[in-house]
Amino acid sequence: MTRIDLPDLEAMDRFGAAIAEKLRAGDVVALTGGLGAGKTTLARAIIAALGYAGEVPSPTFTIIETYDAPPLSLPVVHADFYRLEDPAELPELGLDDYRDGAVLIAEWPDHAGGFDHEAACLSITLETADQGRVAIAEPGADWVGREP
Repeated sequence: MTRIDLPDLEAMDRFGAAIAEKLRAGDVVALTGGLGAGKTTLARAIIAALGYAGEVPSPTFTIIETYDAPPLSLPVVHADFYRLEDPAELPELGLDDYRDGAVLIAEWPDHAGGFDHEAACLSITLETADQGRVAIAEPGADWVGREP
């Protein structure tokens, strides 16, 4: 487990870039934290660091947004599972099809049953702090040695 202080947006952008640099197809970045903790901000930083220059909307209402390679160096599925009431709803979304060969950035992963059991999962809990935010990163087995 690693604790990273994120005092401002520039620090969040640097952390997102550090994660993006280590990503491989099939990886999951599971973002946990309360409302306003910075999950979408970190997801945007990762997607931008992978080469996306456009607007990155929050997938709160669409649940899933996809980003292709190119222009990104890797395809990305950005999902926000906040609105899921039961993980059994996942098959209806076709998440497995979207994930094939892509990186999954999952906000509210617990609403989808979680991804911690996957070796390629980097779990990040974001918390508000006196000075900005704090990220607590827990790498799955496939992330050992390449943690950001």
